[in-house]
Formats: sequence, structure tokens, C-alpha cells
Amino acid sequence: MARHKVEICGVNTANIKVLTNEETKALFQKMKDGDSFAREDLISGNLKLVLSILKKFTGKTDNLDDLFQVGCLGLVKAIDNFDISYDVKLSTYAVPMILGEIKRYLRDNSSLRVSRSIKDLAYKTLKLKEELVTSNGIEPSDKEIATILGVTEYEISSALESLREPMSMYEPIYNDGGDTIYLFDQISNKKEEYDLDYKLAVDKAMSNLKPRDRQILEERFMIGKTQMEIASELGISQAQISRIEKNAIKILKKNIKE
Repeated sequence: MARHKVEICGVNTANIKVLTNEETKALFQKMKDGDSFAREDLISGNLKLVLSILKKFTGKTDNLDDLFQVGCLGLVKAIDNFDISYDVKLSTYAVPMILGEIKRYLRDNSSLRVSRSIKDLAYKTLKLKEELVTSNGIEPSDKEIATILGVTEYEISSALESLREPMSMYEPIYNDGGDTIYLFDQISNKKEEYDLDYKLAVDKAMSNLKPRDRQILEERFMIGKTQMEIASELGISQAQISRIEKNAIKILKKNIKE
């Protein structure tokens, strides 16, 4: 079966090697012993981990190459700081660091990258509004503009919103000569609170799975391995991996709800 090929930063993702746990441990030991090539092998052998995280950002940026490079930087930091004396997989340690680097990059680089299609719609809207005001003397509503352009009112509103300059969360909004109040002080972050609670529930549910079931889910959905790759690694059939995966997900969902 042909493997799907994607080119990112000149890397053919279909040919990326995925390291086994044993290979990863051996390379870390070599790196610790001074092998200058072990570090490079660890980086290239974990690029699929970066790619699996990039899936979360598809459609949110025009240039995945940039995010891939930033994600690789997070991977390198994780490898350089990973302590093999702890009984923790590299993927478990690296995912938060890679994700953190990507989110930091998106936040620091004009926070939002607006797609070309949204920008085009915004400028079409502005041009049409100007023409209608000139001819009718009345500014049309977003609903009228949407009808003429054949889009939804929400799309018009979102397109116009995209032209606004984003405000930094660290923008000072009040200072009485004492402590400064910043924008982020006034923002409720209930989503992150929910995400944290959900993550804790998932971690607890994962810890209750059988070791092999947990390993398969981690390698499938954190590292991004295919069922065939895991089957080859464990020496069982792809059909068995599929059954184990489905059953583990079913148990995981049940444990989270309890």
C-alpha cells in the first residue's frame, strides 16, 4: 500500500522513521556517552511526534512549515532536557514542550494569521459598502452585504473582525499610580480550567488501562503511529491492534464518564 507523502520543510513525511522504545533508550544512552550522532537520530526518529501535534493547527495558519520548525525546536529542547533515569516515555515529556513552543510562536507572531480568503472577503465587503453608501446614501447592513455576496452574515462579521489589530493580553487598561491592571487580569479563562479537569480525568482513566492497551493508545494518538507500525513493533496482526484500540477507547470513555 502506498504511503501518503507530504512535503514539509523539504522533509518527505512518508519516509520518517519511528523509533521503538528500545531504540530510543539506546540512543539516549549513546548520547549520554558522548555519541555526537545519537542526538540527530533521536530528533529525526521523533519528527512524527511533531507532525501529529501539527494536526491540531491545520487551518489555523497559512504556513505549516513555520510551525513544523517551531515544533522541532520544542522537540530538540525536550531531547536535551530529558532524564532517562525516570520511567517516563520521551513522547509523554516532549508533547507539552512541543505544544508550548507552537502556542508561544502563534501568540508572539501577531497572534492571529488570517487566511487570504477571509481577507479577500473583508475587502470585498468594504468596497461594496462604500459603493452602496455612495449610490444610496445609507450604509447597508451585514445581512444585505451577505445576500449580495452570497455568503452568511456570520462570515461577513468574522471577515471584518479579522481586520482589527489584535490587542495584547498584557495591554495595561488601568493604573491609579499603584499596581497596574492588565487586560488578562479581566479575562475569565474557564476553558483552560475545563481543559485541565478533562486532562486530569483522561490521565486517570489512562492509568487504569492495561499496560499494552495504554501503550497502543499513546503510540496511536500521541506519537501518530499507524496500526500497521504498532502491529509490526508488537509482533501481532493489524486486526488485533484495531480490536485492542477500539476496546481500549470504549473503556477509556466509560472511565472518564464515571
